[in-house]
Amino acid sequence: MRLHVDQRHERVLQLVHERGSLRVAELAEELGMSAVTLRRDVETLAAQGLVERLHGAVVRPSGTPGPAPAAVPSVEGLVVGMVVPTTEYYYADVVRGAREAVEAAGARLTIGLSRYLPDEDEAQARRLLSTGADGLLLTPSWERGHPEPGEGLWVAGQETPVVLVERWAPLGHPVAGLDRVRSDHAHGAAEAVAHLAGLGHRSIALAVQESPTAPRLRAGYAAAVAALGLSPVAASPLQDVPSRSETDRFERTLEYLSEGVAGGDVTAAIVHSDADAIVLIPRLQARGVRVPEDLAVIAYDDEVASLADLPLTAVAPDKHAVGAAAARLLLSRLGVSDEGPTARRHLDILPTLRVRVSCGAAAAGA
Repeated sequence: MRLHVDQRHERVLQLVHERGSLRVAELAEELGMSAVTLRRDVETLAAQGLVERLHGAVVRPSGTPGPAPAAVPSVEGLVVGMVVPTTEYYYADVVRGAREAVEAAGARLTIGLSRYLPDEDEAQARRLLSTGADGLLLTPSWERGHPEPGEGLWVAGQETPVVLVERWAPLGHPVAGLDRVRSDHAHGAAEAVAHLAGLGHRSIALAVQESPTAPRLRAGYAAAVAALGLSPVAASPLQDVPSRSETDRFERTLEYLSEGVAGGDVTAAIVHSDADAIVLIPRLQARGVRVPEDLAVIAYDDEVASLADLPLTAVAPDKHAVGAAAARLLLSRLGVSDEGPTARRHLDILPTLRVRVSCGAAAAGA
C-alpha cells in the first residue's frame, strides 16, 4: 500500500533516528518508493531542520542525541549514473574509463543513452535517478558542445551531484558553475597547426565535420594560425553552409582541398575525423594530389588513423582519461574520497599528437 506523504516523513524520521545515517538509495528501497520521491521528502525534512543531507545520505541533525552520523557514505551500494549519446566510437573509451574508476572504488556504473534525440538526455537522467543513481555523469546532446541560451536548465536543477563530461557552458549560464571534465580540443587543433608549421607549412586548411567538437577545433586552429603568423586560408565552405548529407560533406570537402592544392593556396590540412580523412585521401590521390608530398594531412580523433593504408598522423584526445577523471570527481562529490575537492573544478585534459606517415614526418617505430 502506498504511504501518504505524512506517513513517509514519519517513517523516514524514525529510521534516521534509529540508525543515525542512511544512504538515500537504500532508504528508498527499504520504503518501497522511488529515489526521486524520497529525495523530495528528504529535501522537505531538511528544510524543516529535522534531518540533514550529506553526499547522497540522510543523517540525524547535528546536536541530536544518538550515534554520530557517518560523514562518508558506504561505497557499497553506491551507484553512478552516466548519460552519453552513444557507447560507440568516441564514447566507448570515455565510458570504459568511467566504469573502471567507479568499479575500482567499489561502486557501480549504470548507463543511459540519448542517441542525440531531443529531450532524451533529461529522460534518461530521470530514469537513472529513479532507479537509485546517487550522482550523474552527463554528456548532453548540445549541438555546439555547450548549451544555447535557455537550453540545459534542467541540468543545473539537479539535486544530486553532477559532472559534465566533454561538455561546457558559457560564463553566466546556470550550468557554468558545475564540475566538468573535457578534452581540450582547441589545444589539440593548435598542436596540429604548430606541428605542420614546424615542418615548413605556411598555408594550412581546416576541414571539420559538424559536431560538438567543431567549434573548439576552429577556435584552436584560428588562435594558432594567428600566433604563428601563418598565411590565412579560405575557410571550408561547410563552415558557413553545413553539409546536407555525408555525400555532400565529402564532395564539398574534396573540392575545397583539391582546389586549394591546385591553386597553391594549401599545402597541409587538419581533417576531422580520421574516418573522414581515410575516405578523402584516396579521392584526393585519384585527382593527382599526393599525400604527403602535395598535401600533408593530420587527422583528428585517432580512432582508426593508424589502420589506414597510409598511416595517418593524428591528434588523439585521451578519452579514457576524461571518463576516469570525471568519475573520480563525481565520487569525491559523493563523499567516497577522503580528500575530495571543496571548490568546483573545470578540468581540461590535453590531447596527444601521434606522428605517422601522412604529415611527411613519420616517427621511427610509429
